[in-house]
Amino acid sequence: MGRLRWQVAAAAAVGLALALEALPWVLRWLRSRRRRPRREVLFFPSQVTCTEALLRAPGAALVGLPEGCPCGLPHGESALSRLLRALLSARASLELCLFAFSSPQLGRAVQLLHQRGVRVRVVTDCDYMALNGSQIGLLRKAGIQVRHDQDLGYMHHKFAIVDKRVLITGSLNWTTQAIQNNRENVLIMEDDEYVRVFLEEFERIWEEFNPTKYTFFPQKRKSHSCAPPVSRAGGRLLSWHRTCSTSSQNQT
Repeated sequence: MGRLRWQVAAAAAVGLALALEALPWVLRWLRSRRRRPRREVLFFPSQVTCTEALLRAPGAALVGLPEGCPCGLPHGESALSRLLRALLSARASLELCLFAFSSPQLGRAVQLLHQRGVRVRVVTDCDYMALNGSQIGLLRKAGIQVRHDQDLGYMHHKFAIVDKRVLITGSLNWTTQAIQNNRENVLIMEDDEYVRVFLEEFERIWEEFNPTKYTFFPQKRKSHSCAPPVSRAGGRLLSWHRTCSTSSQNQT
């Protein structure tokens, strides 16, 4: 009888230990079940703040100021830092479909994800990726897959998909000009239906822009009489775009 009681007590102790060990996992699972889908709206222009703490490469240390950052910029949240946090939350995949991409901070974030092993794919516009300050060449040099259009229209989308779960979209071109000066908006949301249709659009364009389908003597996109773009990194190109479009339309 005493032996039986000892066995029961031992079994109860083991069961209690296992229950206590599993309790944190159960609580996390319950919290994730109750967690509301992400819904966030960002408005630009963004306040200029330091983003170095977000963009550190693995193992890199910040030295200099007491805060640990070698710059004198304000250290706080901004629309840009919140956009960076949304991007850097990627763990498995990141799809980017962007008309213009010249922001150094966003470019560094994408490269950092690539270094972490996240699968990154980029679709962009062939004219704007060739402008001074574009991040596309640096992404390609880092080994990131990039595809671009060849047709007469612009690849004018501006969206990203994080881990096939979070959609980031809005009016914002990923340029310094747009981030710091323009009135823009970005919507960040977890919504299976919207993510699905944007992902389908990305996959459709990704396949359409397959390099094996390129033609090496395509129809000219714009008239030679159109003045070439004068660009800064993230500079304003709208006036050139309108001039070129008008010139092309007048000749057709």
